[in-house]
Amino acid sequence: MRKNAYIGISFILLVFGILFVPKIVNRIQQQDWVSANRLSISQEELVYINLNGDNKKVPDFVLTNQDSLLISNEDYFGKVYLVEFFFTSCPTICPRMNVNMKKIEAVFGHRDDFGIASITIDPKTDTPTQLKTYAEAYEVFSPNWHFLTGEQSDIYDLANRGFNIFAGINPDVAGGFEHQGYFALVDQEGFIRSRTDSAGNPIVYYLGMDEEGVDQQGTEMLLEDIPKLLENE
Repeated sequence: MRKNAYIGISFILLVFGILFVPKIVNRIQQQDWVSANRLSISQEELVYINLNGDNKKVPDFVLTNQDSLLISNEDYFGKVYLVEFFFTSCPTICPRMNVNMKKIEAVFGHRDDFGIASITIDPKTDTPTQLKTYAEAYEVFSPNWHFLTGEQSDIYDLANRGFNIFAGINPDVAGGFEHQGYFALVDQEGFIRSRTDSAGNPIVYYLGMDEEGVDQQGTEMLLEDIPKLLENE
């Protein structure tokens, strides 16, 4: 009886080995491939945005933040930072963008060499007091995340001409303003940087809100790409 029992157990182990071990090995190999593939993607260098032979830099600006302090592009010098255009009463894409920006702050917001510039396109409404309330609602903790306001003409010139990110007044859309939901990634010297697409062209800007049917969200890309600039210090 005991001999027959051993034979039965051996047979079960043999069947298990034939049926399941190759599947386990295959899955481990697939996971290793995925990890290696992600590693190769994360090691891709970021490029400059070259226009007419010059690498594009953030234009000079001086704006007022949520604490009524003047903040200029020079305050970000030496920091890797993100730039977005938004407005506090935006009912559509801005909340989605700043939920994603909070994900980025959660990872890098404790660093002195990282910052965020959120620039309102509705400066008449978005006073420093209003921006302060907005920042508190999002539980912003980074001292380098500035919510900025100023003269409307200066802001629209900065968005449309400086960054080539559209912003405008449109009373026919929800909230009365429209703008593109991009995050700009800026290096320590003020140059706009980005990864490239499959054709080798710069993506220029990162989409600030999630989209269905894409391989990788803009926020996920930034979580990979920001460290590349921080490591270059």
